[in-house]
Amino acid sequence: MEKQRTPLYDFHIANDARMVPFAGWDMPVQYAAGIKTEHLATRNGAGLFDVSHMVQVELSGNGADAFFERLTPTDIGAVAEGRVRYSMLLNDAGGVLDDLMVARLDGRLHLVVNAGRATHDIDHLRQNLDERTKMDVHHGKALLALQGPKAAQILSSLGLDLDGFRFMDIRHFTLGTVPLVIARSGYTGEDGFEISMPANAAVDIAKTLMATGDVTLAGLGARDTLRLEAGLPLWGHELDETITPIMAGLRFALSKRRRKAADFPGANIILDEFANGPKRQLVGLLASGARPVRDGTILLHGGVDIGIITSGGFAPSLDRPAALGFVETHLATDGTVLAAATRGGETPITVVNLPLVPHRYFRG
Repeated sequence: MEKQRTPLYDFHIANDARMVPFAGWDMPVQYAAGIKTEHLATRNGAGLFDVSHMVQVELSGNGADAFFERLTPTDIGAVAEGRVRYSMLLNDAGGVLDDLMVARLDGRLHLVVNAGRATHDIDHLRQNLDERTKMDVHHGKALLALQGPKAAQILSSLGLDLDGFRFMDIRHFTLGTVPLVIARSGYTGEDGFEISMPANAAVDIAKTLMATGDVTLAGLGARDTLRLEAGLPLWGHELDETITPIMAGLRFALSKRRRKAADFPGANIILDEFANGPKRQLVGLLASGARPVRDGTILLHGGVDIGIITSGGFAPSLDRPAALGFVETHLATDGTVLAAATRGGETPITVVNLPLVPHRYFRG
């Protein structure tokens, strides 16, 4: 099957990107400077990520709120105009079909769904669509993520008015003659912005941002190490159709009204875990030594299998190997020492609280 390309494909090639297949797309995993440099540039300044492989969906009509709400644990009516909410599509067993962002702008619901689950999610939405709701899939748009402590300063220097624009806000902007929709959010744990634009303007916007001299191009590799340090789950690793929101540490995503009504998919299972705790839960992990412990590695305690690593690698901000994984809840305490069943023996690995690196969102 032929891989898809974002509107920035030639731009990536011109900037010495190493391209890899990802979720059916040709995407930059890193540029010439390398993942560590891109990661630290984002933590200390600003990194620019092409996330145009993610799919933008719009729901409109009088039934949109009720339609979307019944597939999620979110109080959609409480999402105010100009605000963004993290949400999930759930199955009847309480598992996560996908996680996504939902925003209300111009009275309509705007969703951004993961590339690897886009076909599934669109089919799921269509199968449940009612006659009062219209769904538009915006294939003609691009999405850039500008992340890092200097991101706001950079956008302000280009003439964008960010006054009163805080974490999880969304607003219309114009840069030059290009209409933008910008959400103050991201996937790195840093202050940042996700910038939606017409696909034919993506290269010009990327070049304008790079021309400030304060932006480093960053690929999928740095995106993954940044979100690992921030303790942010990735579908297929910390989330899937067998993992509940409680197991993944996402209690905050269950709206109070929806918990009280218990009217979302898998509510009985999820609410039981909410009250009594899950059997396993997501934790941070720091391994001894210099060698990263990879995804799929079994975790042991007293020689007994008590969990698994879901994301493992090197954490540049900590200058050491780090991981995310699920462990039995009675062992999910900061400082608990486990063993990772690595090739050739067992590597000591310690449970730590998440996030591994503190979040620095701008809450105003």
